[in-house]
Amino acid sequence: MTANGKDTSRGWTDPDDAPEWSDDVIQRAALWHGDQLIRPAQGTLTRRGRPKLDNPKRQVTLRLDAEVLDGFRETGPGWQGRINEALRKALKD
Repeated sequence: MTANGKDTSRGWTDPDDAPEWSDDVIQRAALWHGDQLIRPAQGTLTRRGRPKLDNPKRQVTLRLDAEVLDGFRETGPGWQGRINEALRKALKD
């Protein structure tokens, strides 16, 4: 078995440093009385992932000549966006 090497233990956090709970958070939290669940939690406290875009890009499979693809890749990071810009410019011509 190999060791990950990453320390995943969390240090002690002072409860006084915790943020205040808003009324909304309290309304969505699970409600317990001892070991008995009175009301399950409603939703999440945060939204996961990136915000939705108004005009998201779509993934496609596209075959390009090797020299075209290599030429764009040689320009460095962002080459896919530059291909998109070149195709958009070609549409206007």
